[in-house]
Amino acid sequence: MTIRERLEWLGRMTFLVFILASAAFLSAITAMRIAIHGRETTMPNLVGRNVAEASQALRSKGLILRVADRVYSDLPINQVVRQTPPPGMLMKVSQQAHVVLSLGQKQLEIPSLEGSSLRVSRIELLREGLQVGEVSAVSLPNEPADKVLLQNPKQGKMAATPKVDVLVSAGPKEASYVMPYLIGLSELEAMKRLDPGLPKRKVNFLAAPQWPKGAVIDQTPLAGTKVAESVEVELTVAE
Repeated sequence: MTIRERLEWLGRMTFLVFILASAAFLSAITAMRIAIHGRETTMPNLVGRNVAEASQALRSKGLILRVADRVYSDLPINQVVRQTPPPGMLMKVSQQAHVVLSLGQKQLEIPSLEGSSLRVSRIELLREGLQVGEVSAVSLPNEPADKVLLQNPKQGKMAATPKVDVLVSAGPKEASYVMPYLIGLSELEAMKRLDPGLPKRKVNFLAAPQWPKGAVIDQTPLAGTKVAESVEVELTVAE
């Protein structure tokens, strides 16, 4: 065999070895992917199932059930209220699914709150294992502020939720006024322009030689502002 024939033979063998090695490498990668995906499964929906059904559904997919907590709910006792991870998530076989199970409805007797202050009502509800829910307010001229007018649920009724919604009085509706423009007026004129319903007034004096003595050079609130009768009007007057 000549040197040229040997070189050609060696080249063919090298190429053959490369082809075989590449095929083996690709086969190994494919096998690894199949093995990895073969150990994955999809998380089923467990909410609403009892604990035995949920456990069986997980076992059929190679997953494990763990009870994370138990809470009062409208679902029957031992039914799944929440789950983690959520349904549809891709899981590794032997991973754990954490569930929250229902303790059933907690029946509580509602105390009387109407006529009490909101603060007293909060304390009374906490004493009974309850809490104030949504608080709405309405202005009534003959009712003191913060008084509970209505409650839902009513006194004595059994409730599955620990929250009691209340309607409270916001007290008499406070009158409001529009602030006039007072800059440049004398202090006396400015006081006359203010509505008698704004009794809280404060005057500050400031050295301002560029202004006539006694002229209003600043005001709070600003002109055009809607103010309540309890707001203090503050004027700055040039000395």
